[in-house]
Amino acid sequence: MRLRHTGGRTVHLGYCTNVHPAEDLAGIVAQLDTFAVPIRETLGADPLGLGLWLAAPVAAELAADPAARRRLRTELTVRGLEVVTLNGFPYAAFQAPVVKGAVYRPDWTTDDRLGYTLDLARVLADLLPDDAARGSVSTLPLAWRAPWDRSHAEAARRRLDQLATGLAAVERDTGRPVRVGFEPEPGCVVESTPQAVAALSGMDTDRLGICLDLAHLACAWEEPAAALERLAVAGLPVVKVQVSAALEAADPTADAAALRRWVEPRFLHQTRTAGCAAASAGGLRAADPADPSWAADDLDVALDAGLPGPWRVHYHVPLHAPPEPPLGSTLPVLRAALAALFTGADAGCDHLDVETYTWGVLPAARRPRTDAELAAGIAAELAFTRDELVALGLTPLAEAVRA
Repeated sequence: MRLRHTGGRTVHLGYCTNVHPAEDLAGIVAQLDTFAVPIRETLGADPLGLGLWLAAPVAAELAADPAARRRLRTELTVRGLEVVTLNGFPYAAFQAPVVKGAVYRPDWTTDDRLGYTLDLARVLADLLPDDAARGSVSTLPLAWRAPWDRSHAEAARRRLDQLATGLAAVERDTGRPVRVGFEPEPGCVVESTPQAVAALSGMDTDRLGICLDLAHLACAWEEPAAALERLAVAGLPVVKVQVSAALEAADPTADAAALRRWVEPRFLHQTRTAGCAAASAGGLRAADPADPSWAADDLDVALDAGLPGPWRVHYHVPLHAPPEPPLGSTLPVLRAALAALFTGADAGCDHLDVETYTWGVLPAARRPRTDAELAAGIAAELAFTRDELVALGLTPLAEAVRA
């Protein structure tokens, strides 16, 4: 979907396909018909935006084959779909039975991560609609927090410099600019905006910036307007926003039985107490093992440790359907972030992805039972986000746009 900000900029809204397991080109095309087309039809959106997730093998295949890229673009176009952003955080097997910490490997100390991200940029340059201003790729915030020392930081910085050089080459070869956004996440080297400023300032900010995930922002207990101001002062652009909400528990001791229903084996659900706010403001890592009293790397660990409340849990919940009481979600943070981004004279970002990748691991009573139910849920999330943006003064663009 496309919307117009009052300042005149086109804002692209879509959903991230990392919720689907396909990891080859045939499977990706099939999922367009199973999910994306019904979602587009439900919303009456033409075009519907997709934040494609391409696992490393298929990204390499497409990057090496211009004809395959043209075919994929055609498959998207004939279905009324468009792509301006790719999710380059998970390298592969993101919907495997157990993912947990594997999602952070390979990290930015490795050539594999650099090569994958440049493959994605090459692919995206050929998928972009002709009238899109730019493309974006989101990626992990350097690495998981351990092991990490000066040698790791220096290795990552070298690869970020190589990334900027590679992105410049993509733009020179194709005429299409693609930016990469590093996504702060709990437990990583960069999990808050103070850490982003400390670790990423000095990058080539014409090509590199921040992907702001609103559930992650909430779990860091950051205030959105202050976080965005901090990034702006440091000159770090927000190149992409992942519209997401985290699980919240006001009294985890009393709500322990309800929280146990959300424990599951696939993903990490880093848990942060309100004590995280002071550490975030100071630029510390909330999961510092020297002070585990207000942070845990997974929900079951937090429950067993009896961390004091309130909690915010890195568990993306459907935007339009918050958990039943006594649990809640961080929708107020989401709304505050969207207001801070879009009530100014210009849009604070023009690439928005709804990224609820956890549909398949929700508590059984909330989990979609069929593909049609999943498509309906994603459509409802997109409608929710569109309506939030319209309430902030953005205008949906109804005309069809064909690449």
